[in-house]
Amino acid sequence: MVSVTETAKKKIFSLLEEEGLGVSAYVKVGVSSGGCSGLSYKLDFTSDRNESDKLIEDNNVRILVDKKSLLYLAGTILDFSGGLNGKGFTFNNPNATRTCGCGESFAI
Repeated sequence: MVSVTETAKKKIFSLLEEEGLGVSAYVKVGVSSGGCSGLSYKLDFTSDRNESDKLIEDNNVRILVDKKSLLYLAGTILDFSGGLNGKGFTFNNPNATRTCGCGESFAI
């Protein structure tokens, strides 16, 4: 469903440690309306799991996706870039037909 690269995994575990959550916490990803292309990605860390969230485990990372976002994120690869062109998590989404220049929003 959603995959995590090794680079993203290392950054996620580093951030979880900084937040005092530990590696047993979840990475919550989702989609919301907004952005210049229509839909925006959401990423957060949490210790709580809603019953309706889908749990996906990849590369030892526990990912929660809400039901509404599942279809939009199917096949997405979560990566982390620390390059000169911007630093942060990136979503490589095969379902996106259009993205904005910064990669923060997309359309299907």
